Amino acid sequence: MAVRLTRTQAYALLFATVLLCGTLAIMIVERLDPFDALSFVIVTVATVGYGDITPTGTVARAVTILVIIAGVGTFVAVFANIIEGLLSREELRERRKKVNMIIGVFFSEFGKPVLTRLSRADPCISAIRERLLVSEKSTAGNFEELERQLTGLEYCVTAAGTDLPELKEFLEEKRGFLLSLLEHPAIFEHDTFTSLLRAFFHLTEELSFRKDLRDPSPADAAHLVADINRAYRLLVLEWVTYMDHLGEHYPYLFSLAIRMNPFDPDAAPEIR
Repeated sequence: MAVRLTRTQAYALLFATVLLCGTLAIMIVERLDPFDALSFVIVTVATVGYGDITPTGTVARAVTILVIIAGVGTFVAVFANIIEGLLSREELRERRKKVNMIIGVFFSEFGKPVLTRLSRADPCISAIRERLLVSEKSTAGNFEELERQLTGLEYCVTAAGTDLPELKEFLEEKRGFLLSLLEHPAIFEHDTFTSLLRAFFHLTEELSFRKDLRDPSPADAAHLVADINRAYRLLVLEWVTYMDHLGEHYPYLFSLAIRMNPFDPDAAPEIR
């Protein structure tokens, strides 16, 4: 299996090669010990030039020129890439904060009400409901295990157990809210959340095009239920990821989210 180096690693490897080859060359032509030769090469590459060691012969000066040409560029490139990487990680953290703020608004205005509706219409969720009742003692490991279990879980919301007209009315009412989320460019950096929004936009359209949802045909009901369970599955997984985020970074928000857990039939904001 081929090993792929990052740009910073490639520059660092090239820089180390220049130092090694330059040191060996200076040791040979100037007959210096390894430490003095390495010190001379580093000082030369860094363009400091103390002058305590000076190349005396034509070959030594030629080696020095090659070290300067090959070394200065790679020296600058290594540290420039390190600094760029640090800045990029900081920018990524800031973008993630913004995205998670948007996701928090999404769950407050849309996600939790939908989860409450659909989880109560899903008999299969009872098999894992106790695990979904997270507490302040839940850790990152608990959430990772929960996410693995949910990925393999069958979601079985049915048309008979769901008030389709009511769901249609709610989704149409929230269409403008969902569109406003898509206007934020940072959203498209979060693939799973973008997929979630698309799934609910599709479900909203499917329901909106139907004039009467009180008695759909078996085939149409099956089609709608497949769309509902697809969006529902993505919503449950995103909720677990978001709860993990709150538990790690915002304990006070996590506390309220636990009390208002959409999978808890007895959820209440009051502390008991």
